[in-house]
Order: sequence, then structure tokens, then C-alpha cells
Amino acid sequence: MPVLVASDLDRTLIYSAAALALTMPDPRAPRLLCVEVHESRPLSYMTETAAGLLTDLGDAAVFVPTTTRTRKQYQRINLPGPQPAYAICANGGHLLVDGVTDRDWNAAVRARLADECAPLDEVREHLTRTADPVWLRKQRIAEDLFAYLVVERELLPEEWVKELAVWAENRGWTVSLQGRKIYAVPQPLTKSAAVREVARRTGAELTLAAGDSLLDADLLLAADRGWRPGHGELADTDWTAPAITALPERGVLAGERITREFLRAIRGPGQRA
Repeated sequence: MPVLVASDLDRTLIYSAAALALTMPDPRAPRLLCVEVHESRPLSYMTETAAGLLTDLGDAAVFVPTTTRTRKQYQRINLPGPQPAYAICANGGHLLVDGVTDRDWNAAVRARLADECAPLDEVREHLTRTADPVWLRKQRIAEDLFAYLVVERELLPEEWVKELAVWAENRGWTVSLQGRKIYAVPQPLTKSAAVREVARRTGAELTLAAGDSLLDADLLLAADRGWRPGHGELADTDWTAPAITALPERGVLAGERITREFLRAIRGPGQRA
């Protein structure tokens, strides 16, 4: 039976220049491969070693990129290895099959959101009304499914984020702070639901997962085994669960370790990854 590997991308497998965490002396820094270009500029990286491991992973398992990015943002990424047959975008709102949205899946997700949580317009209005221009840089709606803000992190009041989280939870939404972005996402909009659907379609009996943020917690809990890096929301809150391994590595080296752990789990003990 195939093994399904569902992994978050940003700050899990791929890293912006600001998130690389290259704390070693320059001569000892790993060689990097650019995997995303935006507006003619390099944007995201992984180590060359991780790129080789990911190529092996694509041959050994059903690898499913699982991201909160929109479809357009995801399509900027050029990962090494075989083109994934499945990808999950918009935090589970879009299931891509050979690069094309499964419209039935998207329609079912939207129907569930309409039934189970406050509408997007209410959340958008609240964000517009309460966000302070002093620290707010951008406000965006993603795929007409959820909202996010781009902020000046050092100016962002911690209390505002806490108050927003409480307000959102009472309306069936989740708030996640990731770097310079604050996400407001409907609670029924989950990566785990889409991953279960891919597992059903592929017949996978073993699911492995990795992620770093609060929006990845449901994904990790739905997997048979999961890994989280030593940075991010989950690490900051010391989040864990019985089948989850908390790795010590931070930054781009955590991405390399995660791909290595995926391969070890697939190949079995005693096999090199």
C-alpha cells in the first residue's frame, strides 16, 4: 500500500531568506537551492541536501504539498522531484489533482463553512475596523475562504492578537500568527480533511506529516506519525502529541531533517536516508 506524506511548505520544507536561521559560521553554511521566484526575485529556499531527499521521497511515497497558500502562490514554487499528483492549497479549501482544482471538493468545503461558522464578510469587517494602520501593512482575502494581515511584527500589540483570537473562536474561526502574517481561518477549513480525502483516493494506509504552525496541528494529529521543527507557533507553545516528534533543528536545517525523517519512516529502521 502507498505511504502518504503530507507536509506544510513555508517554514517547514521551504524557507525565505529571513527564516533560514543560518547561525553557523559562513564557511559552514549549507548550499542552498532556490525553489521559488516572485517578481523576478528569489524568494524561498531549501538546502541542496534536502532537495535530493525530497526527490527520493517523491519516488517512494505519495507526496502531497499541504499549504495555506493560495493556488497562485503555490504555483510559484518549483519543488525538486516528481510533480505531485495531489496538492492541498488554501488550508484545505482547494484539492488540486494534477494541478487542477477538484470543483466538487471545493463546493463541499464552501457548503460546510456556510453551515458551521460566521461568514467571511463579518471577519473582514472586524479586521478592517480594529487593525491599527501603525502596524498594518496589507490586508488580504485568500480564495474567498479566509483572511490574513501582513504586519510590522515588532509594532504589533500582543494583546490585540489575543483579543482577536477570542473574538474569532466565538464565531467558529481560528487565528494564527506566522512571522509577519496573521491568519483568520474558519475552523472547519482544515488540511486534515483534505489529506484524509487523498488517503481515501490513493488507498494509503500510512500517513506521515510535518508542520510548524497552529494551522498544522490538525494535520499532525490526523497522521500516523508527525514531526515539527524547533521553531514556529507549535514550538513556541511546546505543543506535542503522542505520535509527534519535536525536532531540535530550526530554520532551513529543520527542513532537511524533516525530509530525512520522512524517508527513514518509509524505508524502515536501519536504512539510510
